[in-house]
Amino acid sequence: MSAALPRPAIDAVLALLRPDLQAFAGYSSARSAALNGEVWLNANELAWANPADAAGTSRRYPEPQPSGLRAALADLYEVAPEQVLVGRGSDEAIDLLVRAFCRPGIDAVLATPPVFGMYAVSARLQGAPLLEVPLIETEAGLMVDIDAVIRSARDNAARLVFLCSPSNPAGSEIALADVVRTAQALQGQAVVVVDEAYIEFSSQASAATLLTGHDNVAVLRTLSKAHALAAARVGTLLAAAPLIAALRRCQAPYPVPTPCAELALAALQPAALAQTRARVAEVCQQRSALAQSLAALPGVRRVYPSAGNYLLVRFDDAQAAFEALLAAGVVVRDQRAAPQLYDALRISIGSADDNQRVLAALSARSAAA
Repeated sequence: MSAALPRPAIDAVLALLRPDLQAFAGYSSARSAALNGEVWLNANELAWANPADAAGTSRRYPEPQPSGLRAALADLYEVAPEQVLVGRGSDEAIDLLVRAFCRPGIDAVLATPPVFGMYAVSARLQGAPLLEVPLIETEAGLMVDIDAVIRSARDNAARLVFLCSPSNPAGSEIALADVVRTAQALQGQAVVVVDEAYIEFSSQASAATLLTGHDNVAVLRTLSKAHALAAARVGTLLAAAPLIAALRRCQAPYPVPTPCAELALAALQPAALAQTRARVAEVCQQRSALAQSLAALPGVRRVYPSAGNYLLVRFDDAQAAFEALLAAGVVVRDQRAAPQLYDALRISIGSADDNQRVLAALSARSAAA
């Protein structure tokens, strides 16, 4: 479990917050105060349950940060509960970070395209300058150019640097040593945010292990992918406790609905976690088999190595491949509008039957061509 950072380090990272938010108290909801009672008349809730809610469990506002879920997530990610912010998927955490750290027109957000589009969307909505350092094509795959990231961030007033590892859609990883190097180079200037939405499908250790010694590192995690709870919208930001407290003051009062929190907590019990680990292992096995089979098909230019639950694939004719899959009832992600990916599709790893359907559709297209 991560230890507390020294006070000077905490002061340094909090100084990166927007000046007008550094003393911001936020909204104090009816559930913010730790009060005890038997008759609750402080939140303007109805005294009777909705007819659709026989148990009456939904008439009360939820905990702003569900304590049981927060503790379970802290245990899962091996950090302290006060280092955990729970929200509506990773998307909310990204938006909170951009709004809290970036002054419109002044403080920049850096991303590494082709990559998850919400970094750019959040920057645009905040009016923050967007810096893009493209991934570079290598024998190992589409990789982050860490030296270029550091140079661009230093030269262009970056306040947030988003490093996606495993990268979506490229599937490539960023070594923890490179995360450390980036954080050290940008100490006192920027927060380095490592998006680990797909880390469960990787053999690499989490950047959460870096929180103790690096005050300007934050980590995004989610239950949407490996834990199969995409509809529950439960994501987590891991960071130094004072930074989490500051972001909590900027967050909406009740970010996690009670049914979603209860579902997530149930999914984090030992038996459910054991099943999740088994399914992750199966996905990794299927990923390897599908990659090998795709690479052998005519018309496939390249299958990129992947540490996620998907494969990025280049085709001689991506449009024909996309249409052939769709005709077979298989929907994949068309990546051709993304930088550098004019001929690429991203294929999520499904069940063995799903993956065979992909191969059959593409094989039939090749035979007909």
